[in-house]
Amino acid sequence: MIPTKGYAAQNATSPLTPFTFERRDPRADDITIEVDFCGICHSDIHTARSEWGPTAYPCVPGHEIVGRVVQVGKKVKRFKKGDLAGVGCFVDSCGKCSNCKKNEQQLCEKQTAFTYNSMELDGKTPTQGGYSRHITVKESYALKIKKGQPLSRIAPLLCAGITTYSPLKRYGVKKGHKVAVVGLGGLGHMAVKIAKAMGAEVTVFSTSPSKQPDAKKLGAKHFALSKDPASFEKRAGYFDLIINTVSSKHDLTPYLEVLKIDGTMVLVGAAPEPSEVSAFALIFGRKKLTGSLIGGIKETQEMLDYCAKKKIFADIELIPAVKINEAYERTLKSQVKYRFVIDAATY
Repeated sequence: MIPTKGYAAQNATSPLTPFTFERRDPRADDITIEVDFCGICHSDIHTARSEWGPTAYPCVPGHEIVGRVVQVGKKVKRFKKGDLAGVGCFVDSCGKCSNCKKNEQQLCEKQTAFTYNSMELDGKTPTQGGYSRHITVKESYALKIKKGQPLSRIAPLLCAGITTYSPLKRYGVKKGHKVAVVGLGGLGHMAVKIAKAMGAEVTVFSTSPSKQPDAKKLGAKHFALSKDPASFEKRAGYFDLIINTVSSKHDLTPYLEVLKIDGTMVLVGAAPEPSEVSAFALIFGRKKLTGSLIGGIKETQEMLDYCAKKKIFADIELIPAVKINEAYERTLKSQVKYRFVIDAATY
């Protein structure tokens, strides 16, 4: 076993605290990664506070993980010691169902083993995430990271990057398309960058007027204040696609009304409480309301390679581990531009 240090939530209400535990030695098809950086995702907070259903404690969050391979199993072929590697939101699946065979392991029909607050496929070993110095994972569920990139800014791509890349690619965004991004946080700022790189005209909807300069800097052509009804009235029937990143309850109807006929709004932010939507906003104009959950291993690797080619990286604030709890509170108050990343050397 490999002793390692990290930070864990011990219950739903207490701060995260230092935590020492063990990772397994690599099996024949495993690699062990010494973690360099791990991003803080809003879902980490929801899970640590048991807001998305029961959380198994102690819980080590974190699924935006990058580091260096320090051990390899005897049958490993894709990685060697010293290689850069990443781990995203899940670490295993059955590999045999129709979804797994289509490289959609995140939607495994039997069981997806998520990176934390989940069970490995043996049904008894709890998973623990990337707020730690080491992680052991099957090589087929690890991602290759190209050298020469800013690793701390790569880490958030393992969730925020793929969460927004996947629907943008799925709906064929290209030059001439008009894309709206709702919310300019960790997910939203990546959606703007990637949609812009794909050639779209991007508009950011935000409740914060102060975010207008950043929206433009990140690549948005337009900015709309979502608290102002006029922002919606003058854009009725304008957008091909909306990426909605908001993770709190809000009325979806005004956004549906600014879609073109057959336009689509994709929810990638998950609010603990249901949001409101009018049936008429869907019926008139054949609007589509759908959701999207990260991507499979193949698509995640494609996203990483695309971002490397286009030089798309997350805008981050690098923090030591002792500031994790402060970072949680600031994330909830939207006081970060635009993703906190933990320096794993500080555990």
